[in-house]
Amino acid sequence: MPRSTLLRITGDRDRLHLVLMLALTFSTGIADAVGYLGLDRVFTGNMTGNVVILGMALAGGDGLPVAGPLLALGTFMAGAALAGVVLRPVQVGWTTRTTGLIVTVGVLLAAITVLLAVTGADLPRTMQLVVTGLLALAMGTQAATARHLSVKDVTTVVVTSTITGLAADSRLAGGSGKHSGRRVTAIALICAGAAVGALLLQAHLAWGVAVSAVLTLLVAALGHTTEEASA
Repeated sequence: MPRSTLLRITGDRDRLHLVLMLALTFSTGIADAVGYLGLDRVFTGNMTGNVVILGMALAGGDGLPVAGPLLALGTFMAGAALAGVVLRPVQVGWTTRTTGLIVTVGVLLAAITVLLAVTGADLPRTMQLVVTGLLALAMGTQAATARHLSVKDVTTVVVTSTITGLAADSRLAGGSGKHSGRRVTAIALICAGAAVGALLLQAHLAWGVAVSAVLTLLVAALGHTTEEASA
């Protein structure tokens, strides 16, 4: 294959991976809105937030949850560990294992949607913890899969490092401003996702998770189809 063609295909694939990971970033914003607003102030994707909440709760912060953040941390790590085991033997980039893991996340989100729809909006405490654990498990799996794809500045679950890079590498700070577009987009999308999640919560707790499930499965399908076509 000519080098120019190979470079074009690689560039197209990199752009696609960026778009897909940005879509999952939007989806994470929705999931975190569901967790924080609908499941007693627990983040299901942003583990930094849970660590901070847990620290304040352990210091006696009024009304702050302990069980939820602890459960979310544990299941998020379990999901990330699972993805790490599955992806470790394969090369960086999109593979059939990547598709399998993202489909698993989508199916898990779909199952949570059904569970929420059947249970109703007024969840008992035990059911809140079950949903929290499952959502965090899904987000941990997604985060580790995104990490394996290695799309710079797009982790899908947090934007702190993205904001840091945006400011530190900006022209105002004497930098080149490289990757500023994707950084701003990632920040905007996780914010937009949280806003959409909050709005959907007004209808029903299940709707936000349903949208995340559909987006995740679409990402899996598009990523797999494109990778198969370019193989």
